[in-house]
Amino acid sequence: MKKLITSLLLVMALSAANAQQSLVKRMNPTNWWVGMKSPELQILFYGDKLAGHTLTLKAYKGVVLKKVHKVENPNYVFADLEIKPETKAGKLEFQFSDGRKQITQTYELLPKNPYRPKGVSPADFIYLLMPDRFANGDPSNDKFADMADPLMDRTSPWLRHGGDLQGVTNHLDYFTDLGVTALWLNPVIENDQPTTDEGGTQRSAYHGYGFTDHYNVDRRFGGNAAYKTMIDEAHKRGLKVIQDAVYNHVGINHWILKDMPFKAWLNQWDTFTQTSFKEPAVLDPHASAYDRRIMSDGWFMPFLPDLNQKNEFVAKFLIQHAIWTVAYFNIDAWRIDTYMYNDMAFMNRCNAALLSEYPDMLLFGESLATTVANQAAFVRNNINGLPFACNLPSTLDNQFFVAVKDALNQKYGWSDGVNRLYNLLVQDYLYKRPDLLVTYLDNHDEHRFLSVIGEDIDKYKMGLTWLMTIRGIPQIYYGTELGVKNFKDPTDAEVRKDFVGGWKEDKENKFLKTGRNQRENELYDFMKTLAQYRKTSPALTQGKFMQFMPYDDGMYVYFRYTDTSKVMVVSNTGEKEKGLDIKRFAEQLKGAATAVDVITKERVALDKLTVGPKKFFVLEIAR
Repeated sequence: MKKLITSLLLVMALSAANAQQSLVKRMNPTNWWVGMKSPELQILFYGDKLAGHTLTLKAYKGVVLKKVHKVENPNYVFADLEIKPETKAGKLEFQFSDGRKQITQTYELLPKNPYRPKGVSPADFIYLLMPDRFANGDPSNDKFADMADPLMDRTSPWLRHGGDLQGVTNHLDYFTDLGVTALWLNPVIENDQPTTDEGGTQRSAYHGYGFTDHYNVDRRFGGNAAYKTMIDEAHKRGLKVIQDAVYNHVGINHWILKDMPFKAWLNQWDTFTQTSFKEPAVLDPHASAYDRRIMSDGWFMPFLPDLNQKNEFVAKFLIQHAIWTVAYFNIDAWRIDTYMYNDMAFMNRCNAALLSEYPDMLLFGESLATTVANQAAFVRNNINGLPFACNLPSTLDNQFFVAVKDALNQKYGWSDGVNRLYNLLVQDYLYKRPDLLVTYLDNHDEHRFLSVIGEDIDKYKMGLTWLMTIRGIPQIYYGTELGVKNFKDPTDAEVRKDFVGGWKEDKENKFLKTGRNQRENELYDFMKTLAQYRKTSPALTQGKFMQFMPYDDGMYVYFRYTDTSKVMVVSNTGEKEKGLDIKRFAEQLKGAATAVDVITKERVALDKLTVGPKKFFVLEIAR
């Protein structure tokens, strides 16, 4: 009898424990910290008919339960807390009571994370990589049968290839050798998406832009633990880490969308309505409300539902996740996807919250605007008369990307050829901080740079030289340092191929000098020389920028300079060899007769310098 009673008590205890575990199925944020700048925290609780319970908080010094929100869906409860400055770390105990029983749910408040983001500045050099296509460090996490997309096949350009965060960690020394100072990974957050039909082909979400659980890094990349390890190891080597953030949309398979708190969690339409992709609609003082709404509230793709950032609960969910991510993983900077499609009032609020907590972070967006002025409209700028004033510090400089291609491919003319680049930089007066713009030559959404310029190595080197020496924060895309080529034909997958050597079955290893061919080593060494020099040059990392009007059918000269350091860049984009007219540059040369060639390390006489067609010099001027 005694054994029977004991067994019954054990069963009852297990049943009670299971009931407690199953009542609250999700909590977001998954934890928080004491000592944060803002005392406010809103916790999303999700579970079966949670709204049928009364929610209270067991007394905890410094924490006040301000309000409990019950919404359209009875499976959600939102709790507003105030966490006062004197609050100590520990576990909160929430009680859910339905009048018959009371179930306790704990919530952890951690000690404040002492790590302060390093930020990214003009002194940095960013390397962008796609984790699934970079290196496979742990084949055991390549695929999972219980995920919506259980496939992995390197022979298919549209499926997952097995690259992961351990693969990145294994090659951190490659970045430091090259001269990289910051890593930007395409999103690593869980994309538990089914394959989607795009142009008649089933494609996976290997790119990472369809989140399905904000608080978990994708298992196929190694999960939260692998991301933490990668970041810790990167920091040990002096490498910063940039998080790729997406606010505008989520994946169609996001857990919240399977049972939404309310219909207004998304921007809803009677029938599927796609964004127009035309940013003038939200900048045009004469625009219709209809055109503005299509641009900002239309969905990016049918499988990427558009979040309603005007909804207070959605806004808090996204803002808190951003702060949580920085605190949990020790992120240094923040890249914001599809920036100009977001609600600008929300973005200003979100940016302000991040910068209040982490004032040294750099936030930069992606706004593929059609003009320089339109691009400037989506950052801190000097433009009057806009319908909104953005507080975003920086953006990807898409207009630089376009102008460099034109400068290298067009013949010199009044406004063509290298004058395209010159005139672009003239318009820096539109920006509060043009030096913070992130410049680039290619990325995961664009044709490979070498292919765009006709696989011309001279043009390639000139373009990289401009990238590394003109104002801004330079960024390259994985493989560009080796001259990887291709067009987006028939799809983006053609510019997202695996880094050769990242998989144990690869016959060559491009991470090693011995695995690269002669041309690849030539280009790698050129990039390395520029990058390593840039790290030590105050002129290139801190200096002012002065350019001279292009002349003589394509000669373009500019200077980067401080009180103690000066670099002169001379480019001949024309078709004939030319001498350097040093009288034009007297205000910067100030009588200097010689300079050191940064690439060859040789000293050259400026008045005897000749520059061949499609050739250039990076010259360190003695002060």
